[in-house]
Amino acid sequence: MGNHGDPPAAAPKLGATVASDLLAATVVFLVALPLCLGIALASGAPLISGLISGIVGGLVVGSLSGSHTSVSGPAAGLVAVVLAQIAALGSFDAFLLAVAIAGVLQLGFGLARTGALASFVPTSVIKGLLAAIGVILILKQIPHVLGHDTDPEGEMSFAQPDRENTFSELLEIAGDLHVGAAVIGLLSLALMFMWGRVESLKRFPAPLAVGILGVSLALSFETLGSPWAISASHMVQVPVVEGLTGFVDLLTLPDFSQWSNPAVYVAAVTIALVASLETLINLEAVDRIDPQQRSSPPNRELLAQGAGNIVAGLLGGLPITSVIIRGTVNVQYGAKTKLSAVVHAVLLLVTVVGLPWALNRIPLACLAAILLVTGFRLASPKVVRQMWDGGRDQFVPFMATVLGIVLTDLLIGLGIGMGVSLLFVLHRQVHRPVRKITEKHLANEVLHIELAEQVSFLNQSALERVLEDVPRGSHVLLDAQASTYIDPDVLALIREYRDVTAPARGVKLSMVGFADKYELEDQVLFVDYSTRELQDQVTPAQVLEILRQGNHRFVDGQRLNRDLARQVGATAQGQHPLAVVLSCIDSRTPAELLFDLGIGDVFSVRVAGNVISPKVIGSMEFACGVAGSRLIVVLGHTHCGAVTAAVHQAVSPPPPEHAADCQHLHTILDDIQRNIDPSVIEGFTQLSSERQRALIDEVARRNVLAVVQGIVSSSETLARLVTERRIAIVGALYDVSTGKMDFMTDEAIGL
Repeated sequence: MGNHGDPPAAAPKLGATVASDLLAATVVFLVALPLCLGIALASGAPLISGLISGIVGGLVVGSLSGSHTSVSGPAAGLVAVVLAQIAALGSFDAFLLAVAIAGVLQLGFGLARTGALASFVPTSVIKGLLAAIGVILILKQIPHVLGHDTDPEGEMSFAQPDRENTFSELLEIAGDLHVGAAVIGLLSLALMFMWGRVESLKRFPAPLAVGILGVSLALSFETLGSPWAISASHMVQVPVVEGLTGFVDLLTLPDFSQWSNPAVYVAAVTIALVASLETLINLEAVDRIDPQQRSSPPNRELLAQGAGNIVAGLLGGLPITSVIIRGTVNVQYGAKTKLSAVVHAVLLLVTVVGLPWALNRIPLACLAAILLVTGFRLASPKVVRQMWDGGRDQFVPFMATVLGIVLTDLLIGLGIGMGVSLLFVLHRQVHRPVRKITEKHLANEVLHIELAEQVSFLNQSALERVLEDVPRGSHVLLDAQASTYIDPDVLALIREYRDVTAPARGVKLSMVGFADKYELEDQVLFVDYSTRELQDQVTPAQVLEILRQGNHRFVDGQRLNRDLARQVGATAQGQHPLAVVLSCIDSRTPAELLFDLGIGDVFSVRVAGNVISPKVIGSMEFACGVAGSRLIVVLGHTHCGAVTAAVHQAVSPPPPEHAADCQHLHTILDDIQRNIDPSVIEGFTQLSSERQRALIDEVARRNVLAVVQGIVSSSETLARLVTERRIAIVGALYDVSTGKMDFMTDEAIGL
C-alpha cells in the first residue's frame, strides 16, 4: 500500500513521460519540417506559410486539443483546395481571410457538437486510410531516398505538380539519380531498420541518428565534389531570416477589404468543411494506433482547430488540420501526452528563427528514409491479412479506400471508401433485414424472426419475402425488442400480415417488443414451457431427445429466447415437468442451463457426487409417480471434486485434508467408493497428472452407471413405472471443459 503524500512514487512516472514526449517531439519536428515546406510549395503559397501553420498547429491547437497523440499542421489533403481557392480569390492575402473565417465556422461546428459525425466512419475505412498513407509514404519517398526531388516533399496526391504521377515518378529515378543523396538515403534506410535490433542503441531514437548521419555525410561529400556533393535542391530549404524580427517581417496579413466578397465566404465554407472532415477522420485513425487506446473528444478538437485556423489566417499560414503522418510518427516514437505536439512546434519556431542555416544542412534523403519506414509500419501485411479474415464486408471497403487514396488523393479516396462501405450497408439492409432462427420449443417449432435495430423502407420488400415464405400452419414469432426505429410503411405491412394474411394461411403469429413503442399489441400464441397436455403425449425417448437438442443449443450458443416472466405466470397454478435430473452440487452443472430449459420443465435434485439416498429416491418417486415426469437423468460430470476425493481416499487413506473437517462428507465418499473397482485405480499414485484426471473421470462415469442401477433396485415404485414403460432412466456425463453431454443410452433402463 502506498502513501498518498509520497512524491517519489509519482516523480519517475512524470519524468518518464516527459522524456518520451521530448524524444517523440524531436522526431516529429524532423518529419514536419520538410512536410511544412513541401505542402506550401505544392499549394502555390509562400514557403513560410507552411512553417507558420506547423508552429500554430503545435502551439495553439496542441495546447487546446484534448488529444494526447494527434499533431496538427498544414495538410496534404488540402493542397488541391488551397490551389483552387487562391486562384479563385486572386490573391494569397484574400485567401488568408477565408482561412480565418473558416476557423470561426469550425468554432461553430464544435459548439454545435458535430464532432459525433466521426463515429459514423466505418472501421474498415479508417484502417484503409492508415494503410493507404503507408503505401503513399513508401511510393512517394523512394524517389527522395535516391535523390530524385522534383516532387515537393509532403505532396500526397496521385497527380503531381511536376506533371508525373506516383508510379511514373518511380520510372524517372533512373534518369535523375543523385549518387551522394542516394548513398545517404540508403544508409539511412539501413540504419532505421537495423537500429532497434541492437539493444544498447534502443535508448537513442533512430531518426536522430539518421539526421546526424545525413548531415555528417553531406558535409564530407562537399570535399569530394560532383557527383557526390549535394546541392541545395536536395536539402531542406528553410527561408533564412535574421532573427525574430526577420521572421515577423515575412508574416502576411489577410486582406480585410475582401470581407464583402462572396467568394471569400464560399472558400471559407469549403475549407471549414474539408478541414473538419479530414481532422475528425485523422483523429479517429490516430486514436486507433494509440497503445493506450485513449479516445480524443472530437468536439473539443473542432474548437481547437477553429482557434488554430483563426490564428493561422491572421498570421499568414495555410489551413490547419490534424495530420495523420505526424500523429503516426508521434505514436510510433513513444509520445505519451500532448506535450510532444507543443514541443515539436517550439523546436520549429526556435530553429526557423535562430538556426535556419543548420536546418538547410539536412539532406531530404535521410528524412525520406524516416518517412519510408513509417510507411512500412502503417502498410503492414498483417493489417491486410486481418481485414481479409474479417470477411468481404470488411476487406472490400478497406481495399477500396486504399486504392482510392493511392490513385487519387486523400479526400476523394475517403469518399470512395465511404461510398463502397455504404453500398455494403445498403445491401445488408435490403437483403438481410431480419435474422431467422428456427426454434424447437417443447410443444412446437417456432420461426423466430428478429428485426434489425433500424428497420427502414429499404427493408420492406425483403421482410415481405420472408413473411411470404412462412409455411401454412406455422408458428411465427416477430421480435422487435432490439428495434429502435421501424418505418411506418413496415408497420403497415406487419399489421396487414397480422390481421389478414396470417389468419388466412393458418399461421399463428406471435409478436413481442411492439407494444411500448409502436402501438401494436404484443401477444405470444405458442407454448414454451411444459404443460399437462405435453407431458401426457411425450415418451421417455422423446424427452431424452428434447434434452439432447437443448444441450446442442447450449454448446452452439443458440439458446432459445425465453420470456421467463411469462413462464412464471403460466406455471404459477401448477407444474408438469418432463424429467427429473439428479446432478452434483457443482456450480458448473445447472441442469436448466445445460439443457436449455425454462421454468417448470424439469425437477432438479442436487447432491455432491450425484449419489442416492432414501430422500433422493423419495423425491424421484414423487416426480415420476405423482407429478408425471417421464425420464430420470443421473448427471455426473468430469473433474468432479467428490469423485476425486473418494479416489484419493481409496488409494491413500486417511481422508484428504479438505475433507477432514467435514463430519458428514464420508457418507457421500463411502457411496462413491463402493462403485470403485480396485483394479482400475491400482498404481494410481504413479500415474501422470493427466492420466490421473482421465482415470477419475472414468470413475465418475462408473459411478453414474451404478446409481442408475441403484435407483431401480432401491424403489419398487420406480421399478414398476419402468416395467410399465411409463418412465426410463439414463445416465449422462457432462464435460465441464466443452459443455457437451454424453448420454449413456446403451446402459439406459426402459428406453
